[in-house]
Amino acid sequence: MDALLIALLGCLLGEMGDKGQWLALALAARFRKDGAVIAGIVVAAIANAAVGAAAGAFMAPMLGSDARLLFLALALIFLAIGMFWPVRQPDPLASWRTGPFLTTAIGLFILGFGDGAQFLILGTAVRTADPLLAATGGAIGIVAATVPVVLWRDHLFKALPLAAIRRGGGILVLLAGLAAAASALHLA
Repeated sequence: MDALLIALLGCLLGEMGDKGQWLALALAARFRKDGAVIAGIVVAAIANAAVGAAAGAFMAPMLGSDARLLFLALALIFLAIGMFWPVRQPDPLASWRTGPFLTTAIGLFILGFGDGAQFLILGTAVRTADPLLAATGGAIGIVAATVPVVLWRDHLFKALPLAAIRRGGGILVLLAGLAAAASALHLA
């Protein structure tokens, strides 16, 4: 259950105000087909979570307990650093002629590949040795952060203090990562 919650909460916080939300907003405004865009979001989130979890499942047996915890700590710290980094709006994929579902699914998959959320899913799968729950939690967190943008468009960005959420969430994730690193290195 730890894998599910860590990945869900970390990905939810990490995706708030991030590039994936901005791309989903641009695609929802462009296509005006919310169902197809949401389906693309779900497919991209599941695919990215599956890649991260599969890599974690591959790496976990090669590492000792402290190394697995340190790997998770690094994933948390890198996610936190990404949350403090300024977010630039991604290319809205205006030249793509693949339709709302494929444009959203492929565009968000490419954008999320190697992103902090995917690395957190990988780190969670490494630490907990439960890649299925890590992937499930991560995908749910990504979808929960991104789908409301499609439904409420830019009203969500106006209603929520995204900069404060990113900074506050970044501080929490950074503290969790530092605590995990201290534990892995036997400093606490």
